[in-house]
Amino acid sequence: MGRIPTGVFVALALALAVGLATAVSPFASASPDGLEKVAGDKQFLDEGRLAGVQEDSPIPDYAFPGIENERVATGLAGFVGTLAVFAIGFGLAWVLRRRGPAAGGSGAAAA
Repeated sequence: MGRIPTGVFVALALALAVGLATAVSPFASASPDGLEKVAGDKQFLDEGRLAGVQEDSPIPDYAFPGIENERVATGLAGFVGTLAVFAIGFGLAWVLRRRGPAAGGSGAAAA
């Protein structure tokens, strides 16, 4: 069997990731995680504060703002979040690849 071109593989993997994030995220449990449950049981949940980065988040609480339907808002947040992470990773890989190996690094010896 022949090799799959890298671009095709990346496109299929991205499509799968976006599809899963969009379709499956609305069905995630709304129950609190372990830490949040313990904080509620021990009655110190209200004392917690959001970090600055959480307060300024463009998609707070895993739901796209301004959309009334909770499942659609969560699915859209998964869609946008997956594309954003891919774009950041792709951009970082592109920049690092264009820089090439560092001078004096462990790259291939020059002929």
